[in-house]
This record gives sequence, structure tokens and C-alpha cells, in this order.
Amino acid sequence: MAMAREHTNTVRALEGLEHGDPAVRLRAALAVGTAADPRSVGTLVGRCAVEPDFHVRDMLTWALTRHASSTTVPKLLEELRSERAQARSQALHTLSKIGDRRAWPAITRALLTDPDDEVARSAWRAAVVLVPEEEKPRLAGVLATQLGRGERETWLSLSRALTALGEVITQVLETAMTASDPRVREHAIATERLLRDPDAGSGFAIEEAKRIVALGPAGQEG
Repeated sequence: MAMAREHTNTVRALEGLEHGDPAVRLRAALAVGTAADPRSVGTLVGRCAVEPDFHVRDMLTWALTRHASSTTVPKLLEELRSERAQARSQALHTLSKIGDRRAWPAITRALLTDPDDEVARSAWRAAVVLVPEEEKPRLAGVLATQLGRGERETWLSLSRALTALGEVITQVLETAMTASDPRVREHAIATERLLRDPDAGSGFAIEEAKRIVALGPAGQEG
């Protein structure tokens, strides 16, 4: 009887995920995560792909982390092949929160270089969480191809991902510092500064890198 009542409550909460008020959807996602009924996983994953509110999406991710990874991960991996950018991005974000390294093979070069900035940034964050130690140099090489991409927020996301890999990024950064594209050089220099001094402000590192590139070889003497 109690189980039937709990299932009824879960069904009601799942229906709440479709409500027009984001506050109602937020409470519904909280309720579904609290109940952690495995039958709700498909609905949660599907809602992640279309939910417009950031806070609700974050609660949907939390709700999915409350379920067994053996149930959630296969469905999230399916979403990585979706044509909808938000589905790919949110699935990657959720995989990074779950942290099940069996998902690593699904973090492909195509996702790491996805034309949608939000998808790519989510892929970078997931990759540095899931990557096996022996795969770090290869991952660093792929991430380095994205140096200079996008605007400030994208630069910072990539720099954080690269520095999280540690010293294995040194060689690819040294190569990127000699690139013909000044944006790539700036980004590589800023990332190298952050690797050497994690306490340095990321904004300061970017501005300092721009100054160095603008001054040319003389600017690198200091």
C-alpha cells in the first residue's frame, strides 16, 4: 500500500515537471529526486533536453544523481547523440556530476569540438572528471585545438579544464604559444600562467597574456 502511494506521488511529481511555473517544476524535480524511483529516470532525462530554466535543469541533474548510475548512465549516453544541443549539453553536465568513468569512451572528439559552445564546455568539464590517467595527454591535445575559441567565458572554461589536467598540458601550451593566430597565443599564455599560479585571477591572466602578445617577443622577457 505504501509503495503504491509513493508511486502515485512520484507520478504526480513527474506531471509537475510540465507545469508552466518554474517554481512548481523546481519543487517537482526535488520531489522526484527525493523519491528516487528508477521508473522516473527516462522522464527526467527527457525533461533535461527541453527545460528552459537553469535552476530547474540543475535540480533535474541532482535528481538523476540520486538514482543508480547503472540506470541513469545508459540513458544519458543516448542523449549525447541527440540533434538537440541542450540534450547533449545537459547529459554531459549530468555525467560529470555522476562521475562514473565507464562513460569516458562516449566523450568523443566530436563532442569536445562541438560547434555549440555550451555543449563543448560541458564536454570539457565532463572529460576532465572522467578521463583515465593514461588518456590525459591525448585529451590535452584535443583540448588545445580549441584554444582561442569563442569569448571570455568559453576561454575561462577551457583554461580551467586544461589546468585541471596538470603538467601534461605543458607541451601543448608551448606549441600553442607559437601559433600564427594571436588569439591562440593569448589563450595559451593565459592558461600557462594559471597552471603556474592557480591563485592568479583568470581575468588578470587573460589581460596579461594579451599584453604579452601585443608587445611581441619583448613582452615575454618579463
